[in-house]
Amino acid sequence: MEIRIDDVTSPKVIGLLEDHLHSMTLHSPPESIHALDLEKLRKPEITFWTAWEGEDLLGCGAIKELDSKHAEIKSMKTSPDHLRKGVARKLLIHILEEAKKRGYEQLSLETGSMDAFLPAKKLYESLGFVYCGPFADYIEDPNSVFMTYKVVR
Repeated sequence: MEIRIDDVTSPKVIGLLEDHLHSMTLHSPPESIHALDLEKLRKPEITFWTAWEGEDLLGCGAIKELDSKHAEIKSMKTSPDHLRKGVARKLLIHILEEAKKRGYEQLSLETGSMDAFLPAKKLYESLGFVYCGPFADYIEDPNSVFMTYKVVR
């Protein structure tokens, strides 16, 4: 698997992100969807990675810098053809390693509270994320859970 920084212009990547945004609408009310659209993923405070095996897009993930010590994980998505193959775990480990290199002290994330998000929550828990309250501009929401990770150097 090759993980690389991506500029969010490839048709395969755009298709995966459109699928990601669509799947959010199936599980969350509109006011509780915090996934970033293509334009927002191209902003300077976002670093977006894709995972590839040859020409096959396996998944994606991103971080949004909140300040010099704190970043947010965004846009974690595995391609439907590559579920349960460890793609998300490898991407998340890559992001954790990058956070350490950048000097972040904390990574946080928001995900859904519904059963459809249970695999994601279990993955985050398995790598040391703990539940917390809202951060940045988020507010309490019964459809959201918030998790954080203290970056160890």
